[in-house]
Amino acid sequence: MRSGTIAFLLGVLWLQQFAALPSLHLAWLLLLFVPAIVFISYPWRLPFCFAAGFLWALWVAHQILSPGIVPQLEGKDLQLEGRVASLPVVYENSMRFEFDVDRSEYQGKTVTSLGRIRLSWYGRFPEMHPGEPWRLTVRLKQPHGFQNPGGFDYEGWLYQRRIRATGYVRKAVTNRSLGPAYGYPVQRWRMSLKQRLLPLLGESPSSALLLALIIGDRSAITPEQWETLQQTGTTHLMAISGLHIGLVAGLAYLLGRFLWRFTGRGMLWLPAPKAGALLALLAATAYAALAGFAIPTQRALIMVAVTMLALFTSRFVSPGRVLALALLLVLLFDPLAVLAAGFWLSFAAVAVIFYGLGGHLGRLSRWQQGLKIQWWISVGLFPLVLMLFQKASLVAPLANFVAVPLVGLLVVPLALSGSVLLPVFPDFAAGLLSLAVWLMDQLENGLNLLSQWPFASWSGVVSNAWVGLLALIGVLLVLAPRGWPGRWPGMILLLPLLFTLPPVPDAGTARFTLLDVGQGLSAVVQTRHHALVFDTGPRFSPRFDTGRAVVLPYLRQMGIRRIDRLIFSHGDRDHIGGATSVLANMKVGEILSSVADKFSTYAARDCKRGESWEWDGVRFDILHPATEAESKRNDASCVLKITAGDEAVLLPGDIEKAAERRLVKRQAQTLAAEILVAPHHGSNTSSTPAFIDAVSPRYVLFPVGYRNRYHFPRPEVMARYRSRHVTALQTDASGAIGFLLGAGKLAPHRYRQEKRRYWQYP
Repeated sequence: MRSGTIAFLLGVLWLQQFAALPSLHLAWLLLLFVPAIVFISYPWRLPFCFAAGFLWALWVAHQILSPGIVPQLEGKDLQLEGRVASLPVVYENSMRFEFDVDRSEYQGKTVTSLGRIRLSWYGRFPEMHPGEPWRLTVRLKQPHGFQNPGGFDYEGWLYQRRIRATGYVRKAVTNRSLGPAYGYPVQRWRMSLKQRLLPLLGESPSSALLLALIIGDRSAITPEQWETLQQTGTTHLMAISGLHIGLVAGLAYLLGRFLWRFTGRGMLWLPAPKAGALLALLAATAYAALAGFAIPTQRALIMVAVTMLALFTSRFVSPGRVLALALLLVLLFDPLAVLAAGFWLSFAAVAVIFYGLGGHLGRLSRWQQGLKIQWWISVGLFPLVLMLFQKASLVAPLANFVAVPLVGLLVVPLALSGSVLLPVFPDFAAGLLSLAVWLMDQLENGLNLLSQWPFASWSGVVSNAWVGLLALIGVLLVLAPRGWPGRWPGMILLLPLLFTLPPVPDAGTARFTLLDVGQGLSAVVQTRHHALVFDTGPRFSPRFDTGRAVVLPYLRQMGIRRIDRLIFSHGDRDHIGGATSVLANMKVGEILSSVADKFSTYAARDCKRGESWEWDGVRFDILHPATEAESKRNDASCVLKITAGDEAVLLPGDIEKAAERRLVKRQAQTLAAEILVAPHHGSNTSSTPAFIDAVSPRYVLFPVGYRNRYHFPRPEVMARYRSRHVTALQTDASGAIGFLLGAGKLAPHRYRQEKRRYWQYP
């Protein structure tokens, strides 16, 4: 069974590598392969298991992707009728929620079914409840997110959640509720509990963490809190995760088995262990429901169900078989689970524990056993965590040794007991919740201190498959049972994981990457021993900026641990919005800007025409501005030219016509470059014919957001470049755009096309 499950998993994974989805007709072959799996003996059934996994994932993918908005209706006012399908999340000036569409119209005509969509309501918005039917006027677009090396695949995340469009509610008199909420009992229960809990949890920052533990709502957790949790390797504790469902199931099993012994005759028809197993399954199901049966809790619930079924039937099932059966059921229930990092971490953690228990814990004391298990998990998952997040905690064993029992055995039972008793004994329940908040406050304070240790975490990247394979062998040796040869030397095989970096450009060449940050700008230039960042993209809200979401992950993916020079072209928020995150999380040598006063804390200085330097045979020249008084706002942008060999790229920021004229008049001979990042994102106030002719680029790059409200690049601007036979590339369509300068073979690398998956925007 175990080998067949692995083959099925590999088949599911294979489909996820496709850039385009194969025909649905292939999925009908599944009807032939399933009987073959049943009647053909091992090992000949393995290819059929592989094919079955591929075809099952193909069938599910087609069912999910079949509804959706057609391109012709993007940005149009649609009238929708449907029901709120999730807990609405309220921010400072907006509300976000999922919406199941029952009926959709455009100009009075019914259009294609949309399925589930994700909406935002800005400005003044009403109170909404799960299950409440509404008629709304909305504007939608296809799922679309940033595409960058090392970055988060937002489109893949939406796909996993079966969301086929995103958009916002328009101001309209027709927006109205169509009646009271009905259906969606789990979500309505969660909403009701949340409304009762909020006044009792108070204003403590830890209240957000406690709310995540009780009902799985993590929307109030701040980026700073997430950073602390990641630094200490405790992110898995601050949600209804597999660990918590397992702990609740375990406690319920022990409690049920103990109490059932007092039932007298009940013991005659149902033994205490079986009663405990039933109560454990019921408790795990209820707790998973509190999280809205989110994908991670579904996996955990299936694993608990398999274990309790084995206990109930009084059959011994080896840990390996339990894990294999749970894995198979998860893949049958949701083959898209393989796209989630939590899928790999949860199964890998259980596998590591089972593997470690092969050597037994012997006569160790309880605290020694706990510390050893945390050591196993931390070492065993270290390569996987680095591969998934480019950052792994080094203090995780210590942090989890304290946090796991504190949260699992004290905080969660107190919080759940308080939530259950709230309608019956409100004062007593409030006391339990207050105690839970206090414990979380102490834990958060301790984690904050731990996260500030100099070597709390390690940033890195799995640079190639060989490094990953060596690390896997090293983990197996280090965690091998006592007596195996080469256990501690296995640590040597982990060293390449820590110290092998991605390849860097040769001397005299430079890797230039224009990052996909939406409607904004950020670019990275890497030479053999140096790195420069030009702008950090926009800040969309207090909780989200492209410095944290795009720039830092890209730098880590490239093995860059220090920015030698950080340039902010000017002060617009779409260029400096990510500055705080980058400066807080990356070592920076020097800052140049046309608005140096905004970064006076970091001893920034003005960028001025005439400044130049050379790194590793690559030349950098600042061409503008000449003086502070010469230009204002956009026209004050720093203009940077990078030259490697006979190839150059020009970064003009947001300069407009006046600055372009001055550059052409004073420095026409120095403007020539093979690659031009379009001034001001392709606005019609820039890219004058004289400027384009002076630069004479082969490629023009437009850093723009998908369906941005400014309609950049403007058609008139595109026409000017096309008339000069300049190849135009846009970040919204290409994702991150990279070039290797100075190698003599100038060609663009478009991340969205090169790393495309079938669920992504075409």
